[in-house]
Amino acid sequence: MNESLTVLSITGWCRNGSTIIGNVLGEVPGFLHVGELHFLWKNGTGRGVNDRCGCGGRLTDCPLWSEILPIGMPAGGSLEAHAAEVIRRQRTRVRTRHTWRLLRRGAYDEPTRTHAALMSRVYRAVAERTGARVIVDSTKIPGEAALLPHVPGITTYYLHLVRDPRAVAHSWREPKEYVYAMSAARSTAYWHGFNLASAAITRRHPQRSMFLRYEEFIADPAGTVDALLRLVGADPAGNPVRGRTVELHGNHTVTGNPDRFRTGPTTVRDADDTWRRTLTRGQRLAVTALAWPLFTRYGYQAGGTGRRPRHAGGVSSAADATER
Repeated sequence: MNESLTVLSITGWCRNGSTIIGNVLGEVPGFLHVGELHFLWKNGTGRGVNDRCGCGGRLTDCPLWSEILPIGMPAGGSLEAHAAEVIRRQRTRVRTRHTWRLLRRGAYDEPTRTHAALMSRVYRAVAERTGARVIVDSTKIPGEAALLPHVPGITTYYLHLVRDPRAVAHSWREPKEYVYAMSAARSTAYWHGFNLASAAITRRHPQRSMFLRYEEFIADPAGTVDALLRLVGADPAGNPVRGRTVELHGNHTVTGNPDRFRTGPTTVRDADDTWRRTLTRGQRLAVTALAWPLFTRYGYQAGGTGRRPRHAGGVSSAADATER
């Protein structure tokens, strides 16, 4: 497999709708949604919050990930030791705090180059085993996303996905299967930091990036998917969405929202305002204040869910989003 492989990196903060968007894209012929690939080594060796692939089996038993996990492992070494080394590089080189350094300096030292080389082998091995031409990676760690242009053999596109921070705070209120709860203040602080870092990446690569509010996706799921397919040079004729419904099949997502296990006909809901009933007035005000100024820059309003989309398909360019 010598042709360049396309990777669509979804970035932003957690609970932003990346799982459903990724799984919808995974139904496009030639596309594969791998979920949050960053956590393969952590979850695959029992260090993470879950060890199940989207196919239902353990990552170490999955026919795909059981073959990917040992890639890069030294001869005679153990999977646990290999995973520990990968995790160490992730923590010291590609966390969100490292985003700006990676944008300035690229793969500037040996550990960073080693991680880039590993990710190249991993992406290409996934493509070879699945036949995928486009891999959708919903990791949402800006440091990993910033490194992707330095990963050999791939062409990277970015989707900066944003959701109303009040809806995000609501989503974090209650724990889900293998996902802990988080306070509104903490989730919004992360929302702010991760979106700042994501915007820095898309400013660097404006022609290969798209900014999308989750609220725009649920307003027009089919049009949004059309726009994403055009972004990566794919034919919109492969769009699996019919009206508001898509048929979801099994997948090989490493991790993500527990809804990733859902299969069958799935209808995209047209509203995302449960937070209006669950957040107190004080929580809503606190979230709005902590999310400032990105809150208004991204089109959200203190008394509503956000202004109407300015672009067909509910999609804005990355440059437009960061300049508002």
